[in-house]
Amino acid sequence: MSEAHYRRGLVALTLLWVIALIASGWQPYDRATWLMEVAPALIALPILWASARQLSLTGLALSLIALHGLVLMLGGAYTYARVPIGFTVQEWFDLARNPYDRFGHLMQGFVPAIVLRELLVRIGGLKRGWLLALLVMACCLAVSASYELIEFGAAMALGQGADEFLGTQGDPWDTQWDMLMCLVGAAAALALLTRIHNRQIDRLGCPA
Repeated sequence: MSEAHYRRGLVALTLLWVIALIASGWQPYDRATWLMEVAPALIALPILWASARQLSLTGLALSLIALHGLVLMLGGAYTYARVPIGFTVQEWFDLARNPYDRFGHLMQGFVPAIVLRELLVRIGGLKRGWLLALLVMACCLAVSASYELIEFGAAMALGQGADEFLGTQGDPWDTQWDMLMCLVGAAAALALLTRIHNRQIDRLGCPA
């Protein structure tokens, strides 16, 4: 993707996220929870713009980042335990809890797997193959563990007010499930998208 095309993609992502942020933040279920949930998107956006000149991501990576931001904003608007589409899925499959939180953590592995893979190949110069895949999955798991520690810190700082952010829904194994879903998401992204990702990286002239 040329720098001009990439910047147009960033403009489209920015407009999409601004609209979604306004919609999700208009009357969120809990304002503090909303802010904590959408914070990754608010941090990522200026980083994407600041690094645009030095590194134009592939269209696949940028599209996945845009999608992940929307997932965060929807979860922030309702809290992950109360997203309406989650209740629909819960009813369809007779689940014990709203599964949107599980989906959110699946995306926490699915999207970073492609972004991290691209950075390791293009900046780190790592050779593509199974060792790269293992490193990417390990990095995604580390990101997930770090996020769980952030949630732990929020729970300690906010006390009962952190319940909506944690979204455990009474599950004592929620942290372990979150990390597992992240790992499954990372593995799924690598299995499904590696060939497409490689083709896009090749167009940028990066070595295999």
